[in-house]
Amino acid sequence: MDWTRIPSLAALRAFEAAARCQSFTKAARELNVTHAAIAHHVRSLEAEFSESLIVRQGRGVAVTPTGLQLAEKLQSGFMIIADGVENLRSLSEGRPLNIAVTPAFAANWLMPRIGEFWAKHPEVSLNINPSTSLVDMRKGGFDLAIRYGSGDWPGVRSELLTDGDFWVVSHPELIKGRTVTCLPDVVDLPWVMESQMMERKGIIEREDIDFKQVNLTLLHTNGLVLSAVAAGLGITVQPKSLVERQIEAGELTRICKLNQQGLGYYMVVLPDRQPKKLRVFQNWLRSRAS
Repeated sequence: MDWTRIPSLAALRAFEAAARCQSFTKAARELNVTHAAIAHHVRSLEAEFSESLIVRQGRGVAVTPTGLQLAEKLQSGFMIIADGVENLRSLSEGRPLNIAVTPAFAANWLMPRIGEFWAKHPEVSLNINPSTSLVDMRKGGFDLAIRYGSGDWPGVRSELLTDGDFWVVSHPELIKGRTVTCLPDVVDLPWVMESQMMERKGIIEREDIDFKQVNLTLLHTNGLVLSAVAAGLGITVQPKSLVERQIEAGELTRICKLNQQGLGYYMVVLPDRQPKKLRVFQNWLRSRAS
């Protein structure tokens, strides 16, 4: 197809609407543009084809025989385009939402709450993809990702879901009989942390704790870390949102809080992808996070 021989699609759409409505004013209202814009597009087509397409008739307009031929072809073409778009939209609306989350967030925040969402919105299917990798949302076909950080990732729209407070936690039995109010009170105890999340180590070191003097065990996943801590094997530092349920249940004890301004778990979406089901899921996430 030689696109250089095809006029502006905006002009063709304006002409088709004017011919079908037999009114520049109605066409302008349908396309949410001005009367002058419709007239300009029609005149530009007439100049390009050196043919009269629409003439004034009373308070409205009438389509010339030449214009009628073009209008019929455009109507058929635009109907085919509309059908293709609707078919694709129905496929998109029918498929599950693809959600990318970290394994720790999925296991400790999302999954304990997701039953409520399924009960309220059985029409919305979810594919939950836990991974420690930073996914490419567009190439991977993801509708939403939950990422931890400062929210300043390029090419996406980010919204803070949970704050960036870190809690230093342990099993209650590990610190039983101790007076514990701050980090130096537990520096002699064993520590357990995830090998790929060593920025948490930096947070502790900013509290004047020298990790060279700490009995530190590194585990491959945060799930293993939390299991080890729940078994009383050590101290760890975790985002508040991942451990607050265990604290409330008495399974873990909070030793102290470390506030990290600007950090937290963010809902991340593509700016040009916002299906209705995604808005439903985002609203539910906001309500649970609040």
